[in-house]
Amino acid sequence: MSKILIIEDEVELVKVLRSYLEKAGFQVLTALRGDDGLGLWKREKPDLVILDLNLPGLDGLDIAREIRKKSNSPIIMLTARVEEADQLVGLEIGADDYITKPFSPRVVVARVRALLRRAAPSPTSEVIRAQDIEIDLEAHLVTRHGETIDLTPTEFNILAAMASNPGRVFSRLQLLEIAQGVAYEGYERTIDAHIKNMRAKLESDPKNPRYIETVFGVGYRFGKE
Repeated sequence: MSKILIIEDEVELVKVLRSYLEKAGFQVLTALRGDDGLGLWKREKPDLVILDLNLPGLDGLDIAREIRKKSNSPIIMLTARVEEADQLVGLEIGADDYITKPFSPRVVVARVRALLRRAAPSPTSEVIRAQDIEIDLEAHLVTRHGETIDLTPTEFNILAAMASNPGRVFSRLQLLEIAQGVAYEGYERTIDAHIKNMRAKLESDPKNPRYIETVFGVGYRFGKE
């Protein structure tokens, strides 16, 4: 049973999300304050965190930073529509997905399932090799010249898809479907944030990438040697 931590200060929203997630078979932990939520995360090591941005005690962005220092477990941010800048900052910090309020609890359950499925180790022992990068699907491990590159589950799946098809151009919507299981129109800019993070981790010079290339007006591709 996967363990989900909800850090959200709206009591009624927490009750609804908890009910839907428990009915879907998840174990659910909750915190109404940011500092309490971070402490609970450190003690319980949940499989996924649902995190509001505006919290008493400790800001959601600060919590995401702390989690990413120690773990690549999936993070879903809950945001208001007016907070687009914060959404992008959250993604750049390392959140895997965001959902804007108001939303259907069923959407949250679907996104949780999709992220956990993509974070799980692959049953295949296939290793993808592209340029000097190796991607072990079973171990969920990326290495370059023997050095481990820490990627979030979303970043891992985007990289694996692109590196499996060097030279193929992927649109943002296609990469969204790979990352989230479905292409949510209006969320395409999240891909740009994920690509920026991946380049920072993979490229020696992110401004002149050799692995993840931009095809202007179309999307991105993994470069051929």
